[in-house]
Amino acid sequence: MKAWQVGALGEPGEVMRLQQDVPQPEPAAGQLLVKVRAAAVNFPDALMCRGHYQVRPPLPFTPGVELCGEVVTGERAGERVIGTPLLPAGAFAEYALMDAGGAFPAPAALDDAEAAALHIGYQTAWFGLHRRAGLRAGETLLVHAAAGGVGSAAVQLGKAAGATVIGVVGGAEKVAAARELGADLVIDRRTEDFVAVVKEATGGRGADVVFDPVGGDAYTGSTKCIAFEGRILVVGFASGGIPSPGLNHALVKNYSILGLHWGLYNTHDPQAVRAAHAELTELAAKGVVRPLVSERLPFERAAEGVQRVADGTSTGRIAILV
Repeated sequence: MKAWQVGALGEPGEVMRLQQDVPQPEPAAGQLLVKVRAAAVNFPDALMCRGHYQVRPPLPFTPGVELCGEVVTGERAGERVIGTPLLPAGAFAEYALMDAGGAFPAPAALDDAEAAALHIGYQTAWFGLHRRAGLRAGETLLVHAAAGGVGSAAVQLGKAAGATVIGVVGGAEKVAAARELGADLVIDRRTEDFVAVVKEATGGRGADVVFDPVGGDAYTGSTKCIAFEGRILVVGFASGGIPSPGLNHALVKNYSILGLHWGLYNTHDPQAVRAAHAELTELAAKGVVRPLVSERLPFERAAEGVQRVADGTSTGRIAILV
C-alpha cells in the first residue's frame, strides 16, 4: 500500500517520504483494519516528525493521528468511523489500524474531511471547557489561536455553551475565519494588545476562562486579563515557549491554572469520551458545530500540509484525502 513514512527525525517537509510498497497492517484481536478516506493534520504530527512529542514511535513510522475511514473486515465491515489510528501505522496511509473501542461512528452530517477533524480537537475543547474549566453560560471565554485546529473548536463549543467568546489570532485572514466561526470579538495580536482589548471589552473584569494552546507570551498576557476566580486552561505550547507560572500571582489574583491532557481520558474515563462523542455528533447534526476545513489536499501533498501546520501558516484544519 501507499504510505507516508518518517525514517529520520526533522522537519516534516524534509523527513516525510511517500512509499509505494509498505506492507498493509494486520489487525490483532480487538483491532480494526480501516481503509482511510480522510486524515486531519494535527500539530502533534509535526512534533512526532521532529521527535518532540510525548509519544515517540519507532522509526520508520507513518504519522497521522486522526482519521475518517471505512472498516474493511469483521462484523463492523462497511461502517464509517472516526478516531485515532494505532501508531506506528498512522493515518497518512491507504490503510490503518484502530482499536475497536476507540473507533467511533462518523457523524452523518459531516463529510469525510470534516468528520476526520471532529475527534481530537473537539474532544480536547469539550473536556477543557466543560470538565476542566466548568464554563458557564454568560461567562467570557478568551480563546488563543482561535482560527487554528483546537482553537476553532473551542470557539464553536464556547458559543454553544452560551459564553461570550473573544478570539485572539495572528493576521487578517485568521481574523475573518474566527469571525466566521462565531467569535463575538476577534483580536489580531499582530496589530493589537490583546490584554488591553480584553480589559476594555469586559469593563475591566477580564475573561472568566482562557483557552490557551499557545503558551509563551499568550499565557503571560492571559494572567494580566484573567477575571476574579477565572480559570486558565493550559492546552499546549504551539509557540514553543513553556511558561513558568508565578504561583504567588495566581494566589493574589485568585485564579486557577488547569492542565489538560485529553488523551489520558481514553484510559482513565473512556465512557466520558464516548459520551462527549455522542454530544458532539448531536451538535453536528443540529449544525451547531462544523469543523472549519480550510483545505482538502490530495494524498501526495500530505507532507506539505503537515509542514504548514508546523509553521503556523494554516487557517482552520487541513485534511488529506486518501
